Amino acid sequence: MPGLHLGRFDIDATVPMGHPLCGGWIKPATVVDDPLKLRGVIIQGNDAPIVLAAIDWTGICNQAYFQIRDGLATAAQTTPDRVSLHSVHQHDAPFCEPYANTLLKKYNSSVLTYDEVFFADLIKRAQVAVRAAANDGKPVDQVGLGQGRVHEVASARRVIGPDGKIQFSRTSATRNAKAREAPEGVVDPILKSVTFSSAGKPLARLYFYATHPMSYYANGGVSSDFVGLARQKRDDDEPGVLHVYFTGCAGNVTAGKYNDGSHQNRPILAGRMHLGMVEADRDADSRLESIHTIGWRTRPHGFKPSEDFDYDKLEATVADPKNTTTTRNRNAMFCGWLKRLQSPSPILLGRLDINKGSVITLPAETFVEYQLGAQELRPGSFLACAAYGDGGPWYIPLARSHAEGGYEPGVSLVSKQSEPLYRKAIADLIANRS
Repeated sequence: MPGLHLGRFDIDATVPMGHPLCGGWIKPATVVDDPLKLRGVIIQGNDAPIVLAAIDWTGICNQAYFQIRDGLATAAQTTPDRVSLHSVHQHDAPFCEPYANTLLKKYNSSVLTYDEVFFADLIKRAQVAVRAAANDGKPVDQVGLGQGRVHEVASARRVIGPDGKIQFSRTSATRNAKAREAPEGVVDPILKSVTFSSAGKPLARLYFYATHPMSYYANGGVSSDFVGLARQKRDDDEPGVLHVYFTGCAGNVTAGKYNDGSHQNRPILAGRMHLGMVEADRDADSRLESIHTIGWRTRPHGFKPSEDFDYDKLEATVADPKNTTTTRNRNAMFCGWLKRLQSPSPILLGRLDINKGSVITLPAETFVEYQLGAQELRPGSFLACAAYGDGGPWYIPLARSHAEGGYEPGVSLVSKQSEPLYRKAIADLIANRS
């Protein structure tokens, strides 16, 4: 495909000391264990540029998502619908919701979800970097679509007992021996790699894998955790190549079966991820082919709100200073989602087509079954998935999850009836490949 160029950007997104982490309900930043990154690529061809980016943050919700997405679009000289930004979802990192901040300030809370001045500065710095990357795009003529298996990292978060109810909830660090002995459960063990090359030399590699990316957290140590460390190892392996990691549909997937939270386990998990990345890259390199088609399409999707949440009750919880910071901040974020639903701002699902392969982009903490279901609609085809885009909805579980119980459906901000319409939206997104 003549005239195709690839811009690459790599921005430090590490927060200053004292910054809230994970929305303010864990210990704030006291030390940087390893830096946070905002990385991405700008695909420049005959149509308007396409931007795919990932940031080592817990989540970016609602108006904050629009602010940074629109800022990247302006810098890349494209339209906001052609920018897909995804949080990797580490927890020793920021979780942003602007309306929540407004409520917390109103009720004199001392802990906000994020620092708005720092966020605005990040957007400015990102625009400078993206503009420079767009002006320095490298010719790219080949793509490799590969995959590798990751061993002993992902496991089902929700272990269902014989009564159809949650028996164990395997958090990222699970110390309950019986929970860890339970079967791995439903996961997608395959890590996908999309490699952009110029004359056989890789310029950028994009990775897609579905698991919560935490080994341990909440001690004040800012970190990109084991997925970031694995990505750094690929940086060390291949200087000059940009490595970008996207978390797939991992709302109900953690490393809990294989992780007890001990600090020495973080590099072990990173090593397993690194092996999967290397395998996927070797596969991609063996499949390098000329790029003959690049396409981008979106599909708007409007979620209905959870039937369990009442705005006035949520705000009253935020207003009560006797409630914990966790309770106040979470409920303030829930208010932000309900307010957002009053505006004409649907979530955009996206699809990047490269030759015969595709990458789909989805919001928030989508359950892994949606990713697996999408792949079943394309048997024998390469289909990668990046979730944790617009973080407004929080968890997007299955219909049956509500009867099973557990944490995730209890804090899902979408209707219990969301599954059929969401599956249809994904199916419509995937259909009609040109």
